[in-house]
Amino acid sequence: MYLKSIEVHGFKSFANKITFKFHNGITGIVGPNGSGKSNVADAVRWVLGEQRIKQLRGASMQDVIFSGTEMRKPLGYAYVAITLDNSDHQLAIDFDEVTVSRRLYRSGESEYMLNGTPCRLKDVNELFYDTGIGKEGYSIIGQGQIDKILSGKPEERRELFDEAAGIVKFKRRKYAAQKKLEAEKQNLLRVNDILAELEKQTGPLEKQAEKARVYLRRKEELKTLDVNVFLLENIRITEQLKDVDEKLRIASGDLQETTDKYESTKEEYERIQSRIEQLDAEIEAARATLTDTGVMRSKLEGEINVLKEQIHSAEGNEEHLQTRINSISEQLAERDKERETILAQKQEIDEKLAALEEERTTARELLEKTQSEIETLNNHIESGKNTIIEALNNRATIKSRLGRFDTMLEQVNIRKAELNSRLLRAKSDEAEQTETIKKLEEEFEAITRSIKELTEQQELMEERLAGVRDELAGKDQKLRDTQVLYHQQKSKLEALSNLTERYEGYGGSVKAVMEKKDSEKGIIGVVADIIQAEAKYETAIETALGGNIQNIVTEDEGTAKRMIGFLKKARAGRATFLPLTSITHPQEFKNKDALKEPGVIGMADALVNIEKKYRNVAKAMLGRIMVVDNVDNAVKIARKFDYGIRMVTLEGELLVPGGAISGGAFKNNSNLLGRRREMEELEKKVKQYVKEIDQILNEIEETKRGRNKLRLEIEDVKGQIQRKFIEQNTARMSVMQAEEKKSETTEGFGELKTEEQDIETQIGEIRAGKEAAAKELADSEALEKSVEAQIAEFQTQLEEKRALESEQSAQMTEWDVEVEKMRQNADFRRQNLERVDGERERYQSELNEVKEGLHLGKEEVERKKENILEIERTIAASHTAQTEAEIKLKEDVETKEELSGKQKNFFGTREELSQRMAALDKEVYRLNAQKERMEESIESRINYMWDEYEITLSDAEGLKNEEMTDLPAMKREISNLKDAIRKLGDVNVNAIEDYRNLMERYTFLKTQHDDLVEAEKTLLGIIEELDTSMRKQFNEKFAQINREFDKVFKELFGGGKGSLELIEDEDVLEAGILVIAQPPGKKLVNMMQMSGGEKSLTAICLLFAIQNLKPSPFCLLDEIEAALDENNVTRFAKYLHKLTKNTQFIVITHRRGTMEKADRLYGITMQEKGVSTLVSVNLIDKDLDD
Repeated sequence: MYLKSIEVHGFKSFANKITFKFHNGITGIVGPNGSGKSNVADAVRWVLGEQRIKQLRGASMQDVIFSGTEMRKPLGYAYVAITLDNSDHQLAIDFDEVTVSRRLYRSGESEYMLNGTPCRLKDVNELFYDTGIGKEGYSIIGQGQIDKILSGKPEERRELFDEAAGIVKFKRRKYAAQKKLEAEKQNLLRVNDILAELEKQTGPLEKQAEKARVYLRRKEELKTLDVNVFLLENIRITEQLKDVDEKLRIASGDLQETTDKYESTKEEYERIQSRIEQLDAEIEAARATLTDTGVMRSKLEGEINVLKEQIHSAEGNEEHLQTRINSISEQLAERDKERETILAQKQEIDEKLAALEEERTTARELLEKTQSEIETLNNHIESGKNTIIEALNNRATIKSRLGRFDTMLEQVNIRKAELNSRLLRAKSDEAEQTETIKKLEEEFEAITRSIKELTEQQELMEERLAGVRDELAGKDQKLRDTQVLYHQQKSKLEALSNLTERYEGYGGSVKAVMEKKDSEKGIIGVVADIIQAEAKYETAIETALGGNIQNIVTEDEGTAKRMIGFLKKARAGRATFLPLTSITHPQEFKNKDALKEPGVIGMADALVNIEKKYRNVAKAMLGRIMVVDNVDNAVKIARKFDYGIRMVTLEGELLVPGGAISGGAFKNNSNLLGRRREMEELEKKVKQYVKEIDQILNEIEETKRGRNKLRLEIEDVKGQIQRKFIEQNTARMSVMQAEEKKSETTEGFGELKTEEQDIETQIGEIRAGKEAAAKELADSEALEKSVEAQIAEFQTQLEEKRALESEQSAQMTEWDVEVEKMRQNADFRRQNLERVDGERERYQSELNEVKEGLHLGKEEVERKKENILEIERTIAASHTAQTEAEIKLKEDVETKEELSGKQKNFFGTREELSQRMAALDKEVYRLNAQKERMEESIESRINYMWDEYEITLSDAEGLKNEEMTDLPAMKREISNLKDAIRKLGDVNVNAIEDYRNLMERYTFLKTQHDDLVEAEKTLLGIIEELDTSMRKQFNEKFAQINREFDKVFKELFGGGKGSLELIEDEDVLEAGILVIAQPPGKKLVNMMQMSGGEKSLTAICLLFAIQNLKPSPFCLLDEIEAALDENNVTRFAKYLHKLTKNTQFIVITHRRGTMEKADRLYGITMQEKGVSTLVSVNLIDKDLDD
């Protein structure tokens, strides 16, 4: 087995993901101080489960996570993984390769994984037991730890020797056994206490159980007697009820026959009476008509007088209206005059406004002209400046051209000198130039391809960035939606909590009592507080409870009495209390067969969740109520069991004994029983939304980090593209230059001769060009002076024009003010004109209304005059109708007298029938009352049997004893049984079941007690066996280590003596270990008197001795040879190489002697400040060779 690789990411200074590959032999890790070499050792120690932060050189565990630099942000986690070759299966795991990893987040969460599977730290520790690998083993020796081997206390060296001796796993097993033994002792102590307590309860509970058996036996006898008495009395009352029914039927028949005769006589009487009343009405009407005719004539004459008076009044009103018409006409004339005045003023103002605007327009034109002239001057000045700049540029160009001419002249001379040598090189350079051009073109193509690839990479990154933006927008929207849902559910939860705390929906008396809950400790709560049910059963349970849901549960009767006194004193109403000490024997449901019927879900008390101590309360209120799935099944069950079972359906219909059914819709969806369930559901939803919001925020943050990272990558790619473009341009220019050079070379000797002639021509042209350039330079300087003079003149004119512009702008502002004033004046006149027009319109409308009223008044006078003529004609006609009415009145009086004679004979017959009806009605009422009393008696007895024994009439028939017929004797027996039951006093019916449960528990605990005693003996034996094995193995291994230490000491020191000793008078398993060393040529001295190098070498000897005896698969050493001189370093490196036969070594070092013995080297440096980077092996080898 050996270490194959270490993967580090985000651990301390390793910001980037780095993988170290290892092989057998010695691997050296080198680098400057502070580069992060020792972090490799810390990483291995950390992944193997190190929890002590001081061992990792930090203040808190978060210090191992990369904390960022000036250029980099901190990372969110640290990750380290080590991979070991396990082909020899030295580790107890069925894998040829084992990878152990550890990850730590800044939130504090940590995880271990074994071959990619999550595991515990304990699993990692157990995997490496007795291998020398581990945070406590001797496979990792960090900076300063080599000195602690000698400078530490003797007891502190135990872990190193225990690991080497291979007894660590035995010690851990012993510790586990001791811990388990302590737990078993505690359990045994607890079981003994419980057994003692149970033994105390057994005697009293056995007596209570016997008393309960007597009570139940007598209650059963009482039930049998009660049922049979009920059946006998039911038979007697039923027979009496039949007799009463027959008498009631006969009396009711007679009453109906008499009632029919009475009604017939009454109808005939009422017909005659109706005719008499009709005649009375006609007679009265005729008399009234005769009287009304005279009254009507008087009334019509009065109406004539009223109409004449109204005509007179209308004529007076006509004069008033005419006066009003004249007044309104005068007002209209005044408004017309005022309107004409306003129109004249408005016209004058409009004319002035037009004149002002014309003058303002003229002033604006002058201002614009001045501004145009200013702009022209500015353009001239700017043009002059541009001319000067252009002249300066031209002069620079000319000077540059002159310099170029000088350079060209110099180059021509050089070319002339080189011409001969070029002729010689022309032939030989042609092939070389062709190859150069080919290489340059290939380089150019490669750069072009790189640019294309980088451009495509940039486009892909841009698309990814756009996708990330869309993703981020979606997550932001999801976050907002989730936050809205969170606030909605939280508000609903707070509202429901408020309702629950205030006991909304409960009676005032309940609220008053519950307000005293804190001060009165005996109050437990309302029934709804202690009972919970699944949502699908809540409606049924709440219906079954009915008003009982508001009952208040108390610890005892005393609390209930005090609260009743409080309600009386406060006049706060009435409330029902359920003391737990009173409700101890709830009645049982008797019709067990009904539970097997189709649609039956179960008993109501079995469908609720309630604490054990409140179970009697639930049983008392719900224990005799059966829950059925729907009302159809409930009705079938009720019929089958003779309507003797109380049932409730899931939708809330309630069926009670006797056949009554109640049901309907609820007013709202919220109920008292479901409030706490709704609150729990809302709390879960709120917590879920909070969790979702946190998760979304984390996702958004992670997405933002990814987006920022992508942006940096895009910027990096853009920078690479820019650099590639520069390289491309450079390559293109190189190709062009090479092609030009080749072209020049291939022109041949003829061209070279022509070039010589051209050179002479060029020299002449260059000299002529220089003279022309000098002349252009002089002309440019003259032009600059001329243009500067023009600019000065234009500047003077510009100042004058700007002064004029300021003056004209001020005048323009004054004109604007005048025009605005005149416009406001015109608006004022326009508003007055609108006001006058409105008043004229209103007066004109009023005038039209008055004229219309005058016209209507005249029409009304004419109509009243016509009414007077009509009334006079009516008075004349009334005299004729009076004579006919007097004749009709006489005939009606004679008919009435005849009918009154017939009516007198009916009174005797009706009186006789009425008396007979009253007598029969009293008899029927008496019989009905007797029947109701008998039915009530039967119903009362049925209810008593249900309330007392929960049996119906049909159930009672099944319990009938034919031998029980002596009713008085049975009643006396019942009285005697009740007295006997009363004499028993308080009876705990549950004592029988409690006693049985107690004995079962006592037997179970007694068995447990015996098992614990046996387990204790077994554990003591295991511990003793482990101690014996460990002592034997440690003594053997300690002696071997002692011999090996002396051997290694002599080899590394070149002589001397080294030994190990146990501290006497201590247990060999706990004793401290002394290290004794005597370097060659020295006396045996105290370890503290040795030099630093001697102490380090002694500790190395001990470490190598352990490795010789029990090699660890790999060993990581962090600068343990730092204190050694060169000779000792050489010995150290040589011996280290010797140990590689059995152990793989990874050495962090600064010493050349150690590096020379290493099979391969890794270099660690900080190319970027604060970030450790792995340097290639080839580079390090080269540096060492230098």
